[in-house]
Amino acid sequence: MTKQTICKRCIMDATDPDIVFDADGICNHCHRYDSIASSRLIPESDRPARLAALVAEIKRQGAGKPYDCVIGVSGGVDSTYVAYLTKELGLRPLAVHFDNGWNSELAVANVEKTLKTLGIDLSTYVVDWQEFRDIQLAFLEASTPDGEVPTDHAIAALLYSTAHKLGLKHILLGLNVISESIMPLKWGYGYADFRYIRGVHRMFGKRPMKTYPHYSLPQLYYYMYLRKIRMVPILDFVDYQKEQAMQIIQDKLGWVYYGGKHYESIYTRFYQAYILPRKFNIDKRRAHYSNLVLSGQMTRDEALTKITEPVFPERGLAEDKEYVIKKFGLSVAEFERLMALPTKTFLDYPNSYTRIETAKKYLLRK
Repeated sequence: MTKQTICKRCIMDATDPDIVFDADGICNHCHRYDSIASSRLIPESDRPARLAALVAEIKRQGAGKPYDCVIGVSGGVDSTYVAYLTKELGLRPLAVHFDNGWNSELAVANVEKTLKTLGIDLSTYVVDWQEFRDIQLAFLEASTPDGEVPTDHAIAALLYSTAHKLGLKHILLGLNVISESIMPLKWGYGYADFRYIRGVHRMFGKRPMKTYPHYSLPQLYYYMYLRKIRMVPILDFVDYQKEQAMQIIQDKLGWVYYGGKHYESIYTRFYQAYILPRKFNIDKRRAHYSNLVLSGQMTRDEALTKITEPVFPERGLAEDKEYVIKKFGLSVAEFERLMALPTKTFLDYPNSYTRIETAKKYLLRK
């Protein structure tokens, strides 16, 4: 009997070593998506009232202050649409951007045009490049597939610290149930786990962390439960259709598409298009497209066709590879050594996974 290797409902497959199929050939990611959607997805009929109540709460809490909420901006689709949506709702956001040294020129132009058109103020945090380079190289030495975690964690840390400093209670995010519920744990763990990031850096890093934005679990508790700062996935409060959103921001803001999910960052583009497929046999488009299939924004046949297309043009990959190696100060031989290291996961390093999962279960019971 042939062993099943791909889900019959989405396109997640056995490149996720932890995938499990039920008797009908449906994978665990589909079941998790359904569970998240049933518990978190706001019914369409309830969205206008829920959104109006949220906006009223944000305006009330922010009354008399220069801003009433904080948003993150990267130049990508989701964060750009959040910026557009907040102004449409009459909110007064402060945009926060984490400059980790890898912004593409197109991403910078998208951020500038968006915020200028919408009249939104920007706070940019430029991390010390040598320090952040050291953290990223430590993750390449660790040989795990979640080398983008240091950026994701720093962004969350900046959003929380900015809201705290301004006395605000709401951070509006571009995260959403519709397009971002599926992602295998071992493909991208750790954005909330500073113990993991610090553990990898202590093992492989060479410079002290002095300017890197971060938060511990006690600090997260302080932000969330003592200061009552909420991270709100505002796109869950509207009918968020990715293609429609892209068209709106192109027409209204002059936004320009950059070629792939999170490809507004040169390193993310290279990491997802080169390092993940070639070293870890991971194509994150499987998760991205599966989300769209389950949300009805793409058919399974369309997803199966699109997944056969190149992740990124070979010429562009060659240029990105040369750029990344040079920016990291590596030789080609040093980079190839990193690519050849045996693959590992976050479980091979100090982490707070068990503690975080226990906390989630406790909070869900409350």
